[in-house]
Formats: sequence, structure tokens, C-alpha cells
Amino acid sequence: MPETPVTPATASHIRPMPDGGRPGPRPWSPSRWRDAVRSTPPGLVIAVVAIAAVVLVAVFLTIDLKGNIAYVLPRRVIKVSAMLLVAVAVGVSTLLFQTVTANRILTPSIMGFDSLYILVQTGLAFVAGAATLATAPSTLKFGVEILLMMGFSAILYRWMFTGATRSLHLLLLVGIVLGTLFRGFSSLLQRLMEPSEFIILQDLFFASFNNVDPGLLGVSAVLVALVCVGVWRMRHTLDVLALGREVAINVGVDHKPVVMRVLLACSLLVAISTALVGPVTFFGLLVVSLGYQLCRGFRHAWLLPIVVLLGAIALVGGQLLLERVFGFATALSVIIEFTGGILFLYLLLKGSLK
Repeated sequence: MPETPVTPATASHIRPMPDGGRPGPRPWSPSRWRDAVRSTPPGLVIAVVAIAAVVLVAVFLTIDLKGNIAYVLPRRVIKVSAMLLVAVAVGVSTLLFQTVTANRILTPSIMGFDSLYILVQTGLAFVAGAATLATAPSTLKFGVEILLMMGFSAILYRWMFTGATRSLHLLLLVGIVLGTLFRGFSSLLQRLMEPSEFIILQDLFFASFNNVDPGLLGVSAVLVALVCVGVWRMRHTLDVLALGREVAINVGVDHKPVVMRVLLACSLLVAISTALVGPVTFFGLLVVSLGYQLCRGFRHAWLLPIVVLLGAIALVGGQLLLERVFGFATALSVIIEFTGGILFLYLLLKGSLK
């Protein structure tokens, strides 16, 4: 049988070996791992991630369960429910925000929501006193925080999308400027406060799942569920929006009203999550970036459940390690912010190198 001639096209794929043998298998590399993961059907990825999330939740609820179970188990259920709710709210809002902005680095926090939350807490503590704020009815604080954040976003979006010259890029720029302004006002008020009051106030600046009000948790779950139902019904429209403004308009999507609804849904989800447990700035960026790496296709029917399940794994698994391994040496939000900050810098450097 005649041998196949070696041409430049075929020779480029042959790697000569020092010992004259045949070429071995390609060495492991991050790109090979990413290609192997993305070749996996999205349904299988969702099944594996869902099993991992269920196992972690079961372990968290049952590990070292002793003593007064009737007292311990309900508290764990409330804590896990809060983490799952935050995973849904932050993961979905970040994915939607990146879809309409066509940027995988930006998150809703870039619009100044976390800074507004800190400003609201600081302003209330400065006017009424940190002790009064700490003992105020949780329902009243929750409602005020959500109304302020939603009002801020509604005014901002309505103003930015009025007129033909407005764009998402200008919206993002204004959000960055307002976030800096809010942080500046917060810092000024904090410097004018008594040190004892500032210590009380500082505990509100970090996300905490240990003291979640069960009543607020139920209200938040209902609101998040209603928003997620609406988001799921427009998942095909989100697929079109991800292709760009021009493509979406050409296929018949009423771009401006749809983007407004998506941004308001993001605002409500972020407001609920922040008012319930506190700010988690880089958490959404972390889970959404991992979701894009695991999903072969970028359809929202696959991305939405993957992102939510990854968020549940990150929060429940992180809290489990924090309690059982590190002995509450730090806060879970600190670990999330540290990891997400590193990922944010990596994405920025990766984009600049390209």
C-alpha cells in the first residue's frame, strides 16, 4: 500500500520526537481543559452542578447536627435559604446586566448600588444614631433601602434613555461617577461620626448570612421568584440581545423598552440581595465568568440555571469551609471579594493584552 505523501499542510501537524518515535499526546493546557468542558452537553453540566449543590446543602444542614435539633436545624435552614436566594438574585442580575451591556467584566455594582447602600446606612446612622439604626424594625429598613435603590435606578435609566444621543456607554460612565460620589459622601459622614457609632455601623458594610430575618426572607423570596419568572419567559429575547443592538432591532426586538425592563429587573434583584444580607461586589462576576467557561452554548436557557447553581455552590461551600475548617476566622464576603477581585484584574489584563 503506498504511503501518504507528506505535504506542508500535513507536515505542520507532525511534531518530531527526539528519539525518532511517533508524536505523543498533546500536553495538558488550560485551553485543552476548557475545550473538553465546553464539549460536554449543557444538560449534563447542569445535572453535575445540581448534584454538587444538593450534596453541599445536605452536608451543611446535617453535619455535626446534635444537641437541640429543633433549635439548630431551623437556623441552618434559614441561613441556607438566604444563601440560595442571594445566589439567584446576584447571579441572574449580573448575567442580565452583562447581556444588555455586551461586556463580561461589568456588574450591576458598577452602577453604584453597593455605594448607595453604604451611603444609606451611613446617612441613617449619622442622623438617627448607629444604635437606633441597629435596633430599628428590619421590615422598615428593608423597605426604605429597596425603595431608595429602585428609585435611584429608575430615575437614572429614564434620564439616560431619553433622547437619541443616550447610550449604555454613557449610562455606565454616569454610574461610575455616581458610585464614586456616593463613596465620597459616605467617607465624609463616617469621619464626622463618633468612633463607637462607626464600629456599630461597620458591621453593616459586610454581607452576613448569620442574622437574616425570616420574615424578610419570605418577602424577598416572593419578589425574586416573580422577577425570575419574567426573566425566564424572555430568555429567547435575551439570546437576541446578546448578539448586539443592531441585530436585535433588525429581527424585530423593541430594544429600548426591553433593555429598560431588563435593567429594572437587575436593579430590583440587586436591591433585594443587598438589603437582605449586605453588599457582595464581585460575587456575580465570579459565578457568571465560571458559568461562561462551563457552558458550551451561550443560550440563557442553559446559562441561567448554571450560574444560579454555581452561586449556590460558592456560597454554601464557602460558608461550610469557613465554619468547619477556618473556625469563623473571617467573613465569607471577604473571601468572595478577594477571589472576585483577583478574577476582575485577570479579566482586565487579559482584555488589555488582546
